[in-house]
Amino acid sequence: MSDIEIIGVGSPIVDLVVQVDDHFLGQHISGAKGGMELIECDALETHLAKAPSPAQRCAGGAASNTTVGCAQLGLRTAFIGSIGDDEYGIFYRQSLIDQGCEPRLLVHDFLPTGRVLCMITPDAQRTMRTYLGAAVALDPACIRADRFEDARLVMLEGYALYQPTMARTIAAAAHEAGCQLALDLASFEVVEAHRDLIAELLDGPVDLVFANQDEALAWCPDGIEAALEDLAARTRVAAVKMGADGAWILSQGQRHHVEALTVEAVDTTGAGDCWAAGFLAGYLRNLPLDVCGTLGAMAGAAVVQVTGAQPSREQWLQVRGYLEAFA
Repeated sequence: MSDIEIIGVGSPIVDLVVQVDDHFLGQHISGAKGGMELIECDALETHLAKAPSPAQRCAGGAASNTTVGCAQLGLRTAFIGSIGDDEYGIFYRQSLIDQGCEPRLLVHDFLPTGRVLCMITPDAQRTMRTYLGAAVALDPACIRADRFEDARLVMLEGYALYQPTMARTIAAAAHEAGCQLALDLASFEVVEAHRDLIAELLDGPVDLVFANQDEALAWCPDGIEAALEDLAARTRVAAVKMGADGAWILSQGQRHHVEALTVEAVDTTGAGDCWAAGFLAGYLRNLPLDVCGTLGAMAGAAVVQVTGAQPSREQWLQVRGYLEAFA
């Protein structure tokens, strides 16, 4: 049996979560509500200083959130990324350890640890402005097949596509190591900016692809059905998450619809990442895809009931109980 079941690769980012209203976004934030844009560190600090409430700090990053979620569900996991030699980096490493995920973090001497300002409006929507910092300093030369040889699956976040050489290197190394490769499309901005690279990866080493409704429509404006069909034609498994309308999963002609759980959402940060964690935990236990989707729905419903990108330990235990009942 492999030592590690899933390795996440991506941007180690410390989430700085603040509660704001639409007026704050209109006054201080350019760009679309609900998306993610890259900004410089001084701009992030300026926005943070203007926020109406103190920020809640937690370890984040899309692939990290998914990998940590899998650890909470009993899988053996590790995470690869680059942090700064600073307080945020120390916090990040310890957070992974505390949540049962092995940190395989490289420390950059000069760039600070990445941060993202997560602004949560009363409708539970999150708008993110990200300073990547040391997260972009991961050297492609450090990513070789032997880094993945002890794993069954590699989780690649869509934000990695902002560094095309790195994304291609990770995908190639995972493929050479014999791992399955999962890709989350991350945001509609990522899809719009990197369509050609996404197509290259989907038609090549990617085995599983996750998209939400906005990302799917950015990929294929003809509609969700057309997007799902196209993604599934390129990969082994495609999943499109539809929020309150559940999710569609299509694999080799077999289609499943998974109902969403009805909960009161307070923050959608990490919803897609945790959905992927639940799904992959079932997938790596060889469970039916509809059960995998239900696990994803449970994890996604759990995280939107709390502030931040991770459910509580008690919530994870409930999802894990459902997983173990089938595994």
